Amino acid sequence: MTNFISVQLKKASEVDLAKPLCKFIQQSYPGGDAQAEHCRAAEELSKLRKSALGRPLDKHESALETLLRYYDQLCSIEPKFPFSENQVCVTFTWKDAFDKGSLFGGSAKLALASLGYEKTCVLFNCGALASQIAAEQNLDNDEGLKAAAKHYQFASGAFQHIKDTVLSSLNREPTVDISPDTVGTLSLIMLAQAQEVFFLKATRDKMKDGIIAKLANQAADYYGDAYKQCQYKDTLPKEVFPVLAAKHCIMQANAEYHQSILAKQQKKFGEEIGRLQHAADLVKTVASRYDEYINVKDLVDKINRALAAAKKDNDFIYHDRVPDLKDLESIGKASLVKSTPVVVPLSQKFTDLFEKMVPLQVQQSVSVYNQRKADLVNRLIAQMREATNLANGVLASLNLPAAIEDVSGDTVPQSILNKSKSVIEQGGIQTVDQLIKDLPELLQRNKEILDESLRLLDEEETTDNDLRTKFKERWQRTPSNELYKPLRAEGTNYHNILNKAVQADGQVKERYQSHRDTIALLCKPEAELNAAIPSANPAKTLQGNEVVNVLRTLLANLDEVKKEREQLENDLKSVNFDMTSKFLTALAQDGAINEEAISVAELDRIYGSYTQKVQESLKKQEELLKNIQNAHQDFSKMKQSNNESNLREEVLKNLAVANDNFVELVANLKEGTKFYNELTEILLKFQNKCSDIVFARKTERDELLKDLQQSIAREPSAPSVPLPTYQTTAAGGSKPAASSTPTPAPRTMGTKPQPPARPPPPVISAASSSSSTSAPCGTAAPPAAAAPAPPAPTPGASTPAASTAPSQAQGPPYPTYPGYPGYCQMPMPMGYNPYMYGQYNLPYAPSPVYQNPGQAPYPAPQQPGYPFPQQPYYPQQ
Repeated sequence: MTNFISVQLKKASEVDLAKPLCKFIQQSYPGGDAQAEHCRAAEELSKLRKSALGRPLDKHESALETLLRYYDQLCSIEPKFPFSENQVCVTFTWKDAFDKGSLFGGSAKLALASLGYEKTCVLFNCGALASQIAAEQNLDNDEGLKAAAKHYQFASGAFQHIKDTVLSSLNREPTVDISPDTVGTLSLIMLAQAQEVFFLKATRDKMKDGIIAKLANQAADYYGDAYKQCQYKDTLPKEVFPVLAAKHCIMQANAEYHQSILAKQQKKFGEEIGRLQHAADLVKTVASRYDEYINVKDLVDKINRALAAAKKDNDFIYHDRVPDLKDLESIGKASLVKSTPVVVPLSQKFTDLFEKMVPLQVQQSVSVYNQRKADLVNRLIAQMREATNLANGVLASLNLPAAIEDVSGDTVPQSILNKSKSVIEQGGIQTVDQLIKDLPELLQRNKEILDESLRLLDEEETTDNDLRTKFKERWQRTPSNELYKPLRAEGTNYHNILNKAVQADGQVKERYQSHRDTIALLCKPEAELNAAIPSANPAKTLQGNEVVNVLRTLLANLDEVKKEREQLENDLKSVNFDMTSKFLTALAQDGAINEEAISVAELDRIYGSYTQKVQESLKKQEELLKNIQNAHQDFSKMKQSNNESNLREEVLKNLAVANDNFVELVANLKEGTKFYNELTEILLKFQNKCSDIVFARKTERDELLKDLQQSIAREPSAPSVPLPTYQTTAAGGSKPAASSTPTPAPRTMGTKPQPPARPPPPVISAASSSSSTSAPCGTAAPPAAAAPAPPAPTPGASTPAASTAPSQAQGPPYPTYPGYPGYCQMPMPMGYNPYMYGQYNLPYAPSPVYQNPGQAPYPAPQQPGYPFPQQPYYPQQ
């Protein structure tokens, strides 16, 4: 009797998970042992998918364990990899479990770049395989009953979980098999079967009949609810519906049977008979309607024997009144089953392959923290460099320290010699020229990479728009212009960065041109440098002066501040602190990460002392510069002033400024070169990202085009053509005449209409000719020569109503015959056309002599060459 429903597995297309995951790992994690270990884990994950989905699975616990391990692993990597169409793009393709497909079209399938979709389909297979394993259990022992109940409840929970999460996981319409309605029904079916297993165990353990009746009644209730949910939906296999209906009746019959035993024990013999009669009616319905699906012979015999015995005892002994069915008390219900909730990990042997990889949320928080840290360090370093440049500019404008070193008036001051030596050691003007020459090449390389990346996006987006215009609503995938918005925003950002870099390069070149001659002078030997500096009267009288000593002390203090800044800058760059552990702790404690609060607090703790030192250095320099300017004013008053000395001082100032500009230009140009090289790496990653998503979109496009071609092949080739008006309406515009023939029942939806069979040739005999006027519909027809042809329609005349012809495959148009319009039915003897019965409101063919009033004369006989009446042409409905 027992016949359980099991669910078919979904079929997945092969996918290489290792390649995209390894690419993301190599881009996101530094090289080393950790990166290699993560890549090995990605390869193991790809192998696990092949084991779980790439081969037929046995109906065994080990196969289910493999599926559960893969599902657990998907759940564990979900927060660690950004699976999406524009990041880690992996397209998962699954076929509908219940769609058998067609000869040309194949079965329905859906391809999505969504890990949630993969998880949903894998969980569906977990529930389906659990239902198959449960159906294979031996229900004659306790172990088999327990295993079946456990697996049915797990399957119910899996399908219920899909029902609750599928729409949010996919963000689009799923295939029918994983739609909320379908999996909700499957969950209820599995729950009903688990309840039935408990009923079988209670029966096997010979528990009290009242308890068994409640268990059976609850199972019948579950089966009835499942049947109602899918009764009017063509989503499950057709054999499911009769099984559900039969199970509902069987479990209700069992409930009535066991409740009748309880009634007998309570001396309620009439109730016993009433319940047994109801049970007998239920199993009789099953035996008559669903015998090909479920055999209930044993249950029928058992109930009939009990009913016969009860009737016999009641007739001879008790004479208790048998109540009506509606007067019987309802049987209680007892549910011992519930859907097993899906709690990860589902597998008892699960080990996370990516256990050492931090979640994506932590990665993002660390990335934002590093950006905050870089901004803070760069801001502090920029403040110190600006202060140093300001000090150098002030000293150069005051011709210090050269002014207090120029005692002879005809030699090069030592500070200028030191500056000249430093410039020559760094390569002098040739170094600047080479760095400036390299910049356009680096810039052009970056522009080409960026343009090529955007070109890939443009071409794919154009193709997508063309196909969307061609297929309209059939082209169901995310539009490329929406999908590429983040990438285009990133590309626009890179364009702006390059434009700013071009402006900065122009400013550097302009500054270099304005100081090139002076820098070139610094690069000359000492003799040429001395000859280029004008001579002046010596200022030996100022040597040893208190003002000069004060200036020297202040300048020495300023140099010390500069050296401290250099050391402070190195310290700021060398500070490093890994925030991963702090973010992991916050995620574990709160379930979320408040990155801003944690990062700001930690940066204040680490860099608070450095920030204070920078501010102290700036304040100290400000005081020193103020004192230096005051002392220089006193020095200028004491110094003899003439044209020669002023000219010499101006040249020395320019040389000092040229040195500062050389140092700054070289630093700027080296930073620019480093910037372009780093930007090249970033743009190459951007290009790889664009090429990957374009390749994935092309693969998805090819799959979608293939599916569209298959769906078009499944569509009917003949269009729906309405009948001509003269076949459905009278010639004069009046409505068809009422026919006394009963209206035939409508066809069952889904049944393909068949064309009527070609009638046999007429039997030419005297007997048939003499009986032509009395032959009923369906008998032999009169000879073709004597057969009356239908009247030709006369303009303005009222013609009899024409019944609608059955739909038929469209054929070639018939030729026009004399006396007939260009498009009309061929004449046919009435005795051979059952579909035209009732056309003349008579069950026999009208006599050629006695025509109906208002009929037009009959046309001439058929043309020669057509000895048999031709099949009428019926357009496709």
